[in-house]
Amino acid sequence: MTSTHSRVRDIDVAVYGATGFVGGLVARHLARAAPEGTRIALAGRSEDKLRAVRDGLGPRARDWPLVVADAGDRAALEELAGSAHAVATTVGPYTRYGRELVGACARAGTDYADLCGEALFIRESIDTHHATAASTGARIVHACGFDSVPSDLNVHLLHEAVRADGTGELTDTTAVLTALSGGVSGGTIDSVRQQIDTMRHDREARRLAADPYTLSPDREREPELGRQEDLLTGRASAAGVPLRGVLAPFPMAPFNTRIVRRSAALRGHAYGARFRYREAMRLGPSVLSPLVAAGTAGLVGALFAGLALRPTRPLLDRALPSPGEGPGPRTREKGHFTLDTFAGTTSGARYAARFKASGDPGYKATAVMLGEAALALVLDRAALPDSGGGVLTPATGLGDALVGRLRSAGMFLATRAY
Repeated sequence: MTSTHSRVRDIDVAVYGATGFVGGLVARHLARAAPEGTRIALAGRSEDKLRAVRDGLGPRARDWPLVVADAGDRAALEELAGSAHAVATTVGPYTRYGRELVGACARAGTDYADLCGEALFIRESIDTHHATAASTGARIVHACGFDSVPSDLNVHLLHEAVRADGTGELTDTTAVLTALSGGVSGGTIDSVRQQIDTMRHDREARRLAADPYTLSPDREREPELGRQEDLLTGRASAAGVPLRGVLAPFPMAPFNTRIVRRSAALRGHAYGARFRYREAMRLGPSVLSPLVAAGTAGLVGALFAGLALRPTRPLLDRALPSPGEGPGPRTREKGHFTLDTFAGTTSGARYAARFKASGDPGYKATAVMLGEAALALVLDRAALPDSGGGVLTPATGLGDALVGRLRSAGMFLATRAY
């Protein structure tokens, strides 16, 4: 089977899930930022709701087509995939609602980007669709939001800087969330629920989730580097991080680290044979910070345990945000984050990368990341990495094309030696 990108298609980017909270934000970003003449469609289950979303986007979206397709309607999703160059989908949990769409895109040679933070779903996507997507030329790019664009692109930029300077290969690499203001995504919580439910009944799923190389293209070829720390805690200086203060576990680390490790493997382990990656959050230098870090670790564990146990699950379900809910405009605008990534090299050189953005990380910033990822797939094909099709990552599927777009959208991405 050969690439189908030469097929005549009426749509450049289809936003699937446009009537949802984040989907609407993605559509709003594209209405503002997509170049004139970009053919954008809004897709989802309800034509009336899609029309209401379109009516609220202003004159640029007036003629955008509406595509009705339920997540379980294979024929409708095949038609959607066949009519678009790229599909950006916000409809999760992807384990529940994403299977048919990603398969349709892989078969049709249609590029695909999502906000998936579900490692088990991506493992299934790799096993089921990677070979098909590689043969059709479809770039299936998962994790195109706060999960895991900042993590993946920071390491991508570090690798490029080290290679350009001729200072060896990456070794111990630690990403630290040094600033954060924003809400908890109801969609992210629902994805956690879905993962927990899957693992509760499936021993193999539990084994995969615990493996640091869950998403490896070839597990046998992964380097044996001993224990991989996903949830890091302790003083920053003790972890070799040039920051003051204490590190606490970053709840998204178990997923982000696996995306970064897949990027390393898909690049033929070009990051380095001794490349190790982990993530954490920084707390201030207060004498209470070690207690807060311990409390954070306990809270993360308690949340996962509470969602897994039948007596406490209903209580947490009522307390936590629901899918489709999100903060108001003021909160979305005031949010921000900074992710600093520190790396050593085999020559002893030290480098740092920074990814900084304004806007609530899980909503406004994520909508920009997904929207720009979709535009990169359609408009920047000559600048995309030469990985071809398959189930890819932000770094291996989009690379410098996405870096450039995010910078143009006002985000800060840079590296330095120190």
